[in-house]
Amino acid sequence: MKARVTVTLRDGVLDPQGEAIRQALGTLGFGGVGGVRQGKVIELDLAETDPEAARAQVARMCETLLANTVIETYAIALD
Repeated sequence: MKARVTVTLRDGVLDPQGEAIRQALGTLGFGGVGGVRQGKVIELDLAETDPEAARAQVARMCETLLANTVIETYAIALD
């Protein structure tokens, strides 16, 4: 089973990299972009075949290592 974890900064946490991207887009002629939030995507190949167990396992991974839950949120998608 494959899992995709999307990690982004929580609302209200400053995102200087996202702001730099927004400014660069404007410089390149892509107007009308009001805000950019950047994050990361982590893809995992899991041996687990039960979706509920896989989701719980990936959530533990996120809480332990993959996301800094103080300033980041995560979303899990299973394929």
